[in-house]
Amino acid sequence: MLPPKHAKNPLPLPSDAIGTHGARLPLILLITTLAGCAAAGPDYKPMLAAAPSGWSAWHGGSPALSTTHQQNGSVSTLAALFDDRVLDALEAKALLANHDLLTAALRFAQSRTQRVTVAAQRGLQVDASASLKRQRESENGAETRLLNEIAPTSELNQLVSALSSPSNLYDAGFDASWELDLWGRVRRSIEAADANVDAAAATLRAVQLDVSTELARNYFELRDAQQQLRLTRVDIAAAEESLALIRAKADGGLNNDLDVNRQRAQLADMRSLLPGLLEQEAQASNQLTLLTGLQPGALQQELAPRMESEQAPVLPDLRLGLPSEFALRRPDIQGAQARLHAATANIGIATADAYPRLTLGASFGLESVRGSNFGDWGSRQWSLGPSLSMPIFDHGRRLATIQLRTLEQQEAAISFQQTVLKAWHEIDSALTSYTAQRQRQQQLAEKERSSRAAYVLARVRYRHGLTDYLVELDAWRTLLQAQRDDAQSTSLLSIRLVSIYKALGGAAPDN
Repeated sequence: MLPPKHAKNPLPLPSDAIGTHGARLPLILLITTLAGCAAAGPDYKPMLAAAPSGWSAWHGGSPALSTTHQQNGSVSTLAALFDDRVLDALEAKALLANHDLLTAALRFAQSRTQRVTVAAQRGLQVDASASLKRQRESENGAETRLLNEIAPTSELNQLVSALSSPSNLYDAGFDASWELDLWGRVRRSIEAADANVDAAAATLRAVQLDVSTELARNYFELRDAQQQLRLTRVDIAAAEESLALIRAKADGGLNNDLDVNRQRAQLADMRSLLPGLLEQEAQASNQLTLLTGLQPGALQQELAPRMESEQAPVLPDLRLGLPSEFALRRPDIQGAQARLHAATANIGIATADAYPRLTLGASFGLESVRGSNFGDWGSRQWSLGPSLSMPIFDHGRRLATIQLRTLEQQEAAISFQQTVLKAWHEIDSALTSYTAQRQRQQQLAEKERSSRAAYVLARVRYRHGLTDYLVELDAWRTLLQAQRDDAQSTSLLSIRLVSIYKALGGAAPDN
């Protein structure tokens, strides 16, 4: 491995700087060539994330809820999955204005900047300096002792007075240094910084996923509350009509007051549902404005109830790819892998600190006590040579640091395994919940169809005078209850699908 080109002659020194050191240059060049050829500590090898051969291979609970979805299919985004323009707009606003997301983005930017500062260690470091000082030397300093030895006694006082008189000192120059990364300390530092960038990127994706799925969940809860409000109000209107009919019959002597009071109590019970549904709507709306970085009430127009004619989106059947592909998409697994990588590189950094550190240094400048000859060639001063720093005794601090970094790596490895295991539990739970809700929704859809058929029959029989009007009203209210159950089930099914999207790390099943 060859050193950087500028390391061969880092400074344009005059020829007299090379004469006595010419024999040392081959040794310096040899050390420079060897620099960076070895890196202390273990090399990182990515850990494999365990995955089942099929989605039903790792399943807890009843086999009736085991996932039997096909292994082929494409992956869609959350927005495209539901084909909802309002949800798409909310997702776009959240990605731009959510404060948790902005914080995660800034931390990612910080990690990249930190990587730049770490990588700067591998290059040539050059500093320039200049000074102008007015100074006076001590009459009793080290220089005086030298004069006592070499100067005649008759001239000693005169020389001491001249040397100690105030004078100017002009100084300017630059220093350069380059650490020979013999044991890979700098390279391991850069490796750890790269891994930290990957970890920050995974955290950013995790926050994006959390914000996106939380927003979708609250959005479907809002739509469910609005749908339940609409159906409850329709049910209340039917109950009011039924109460008026029963009261009219009671006035005519066909019913007693017990029927009237029973119907009035039932109507009050229906009306009591409205405040709770209004509260659910308001809370979901506030959560959506918080997730999009807006003040309460800022989305009133966008979140207005849908028209009755608008139908809920048709949810897709699950058509998933290979489990191993989706497990690696999860940002928490990617983050755990990156943290394990950084912990492994930190062992190399600690190990390299236990070895000698060799630095090539050079300096060149001008120094003079007179400004008139400051730029003369005779005012030059320079130095060139390596410096060696070797740890000898530190009460076991460096060895303890290596052991500490090794233990941290072992902890990161266990954390990675736990993250993978937790991910598959979340995936299985999400798929099981979706399958169970799907089966329930199918039965509720059948209930809604049967209730509608019963209502049509009751209405026909009433119009032909074969039944009482209350029979038609009861059939109508039964149909409304079935519609409420079906609407709530559809909302829960959408939320379960969002949970699958999150569990798969942002991979949404598509048609």
